[in-house]
Amino acid sequence: MALRPGLVRRFLSTSVFSSQSSVSASAFAANASDKLAVSPSTTLFVHGLNKRTTSEKLQEAFSQFGEVVHARVVTDRATGYSKGYGFVNYATLEDSENGVKGMDGETLEGWVIFAEYARPRIPPGQSASPETYPPY
Repeated sequence: MALRPGLVRRFLSTSVFSSQSSVSASAFAANASDKLAVSPSTTLFVHGLNKRTTSEKLQEAFSQFGEVVHARVVTDRATGYSKGYGFVNYATLEDSENGVKGMDGETLEGWVIFAEYARPRIPPGQSASPETYPPY
């Protein structure tokens, strides 16, 4: 059974394991062969956000790595709190690459966040087969 690299990174980044573990979470994720490469884009998917993180805070954190065109935290309609993930759009591919390198595995408002290139949406009516949509 293959584990999601992001899940293992999240697990190993908790305070219990970060001080005791000699295994690097990023090294484990880099060795995971079941994850298909996502082509670079100017849009980043950011997950692991604090429930009280706002779009403004997200834009402020990522703007130190390049020109942020738009940052959006996805929120729950009923409570207005963050669902724990969001998207950051950069002006150029170079800026988005710097954003991934600079913020992946860093802390934002006390939580370890993970940044990666966003995967394209599946058009309505198309099946999510393994060939068309890479696994997590």
